[in-house]
Amino acid sequence: MRQSSFLVLSACAAILCSCSATVDQHGNLPAPDAVLAVQPGVDDRDQVAKVLGSPSTIATFNDKTWYYISKKTSRVSFWDPTVLDQEVLMVKFDDGGVVSDMKLYGLEDGRNITPDPNETPTYGRELTILQQLIGNIGRFAGGGTGGSSSIFNPGGNSH
Repeated sequence: MRQSSFLVLSACAAILCSCSATVDQHGNLPAPDAVLAVQPGVDDRDQVAKVLGSPSTIATFNDKTWYYISKKTSRVSFWDPTVLDQEVLMVKFDDGGVVSDMKLYGLEDGRNITPDPNETPTYGRELTILQQLIGNIGRFAGGGTGGSSSIFNPGGNSH
């Protein structure tokens, strides 16, 4: 009886431990001293890269805005992660490549968006699962005459 209660207690402890939250840190925001060292109107892209490092991403439609992104999330088991903290440092450059503006955005500045549920159409024919399976029969067999050897046909001809 004592042994079975120990097993039940051990199983419960294992289940509770497996449900503990995992905290992940993604990205790396530059140190505050480094950010303060960058001077708008004075420093150029090369100097910013030396002081702050490479940006996490660059603006999609032009290369005049750099983003340094940091995000901390917590995930319990298989549930979607919860964002605990997020900071984005934006560095804008003018046409000459000199820093024109810098802003720090926090989690409270973010906005939730709802993605459009529509799909982008792709052209071509759609195959059923059965057509896909039947269409692959014989493709990986070593059948055929002469030709090249295959990793799927170790006994095939090698030239």
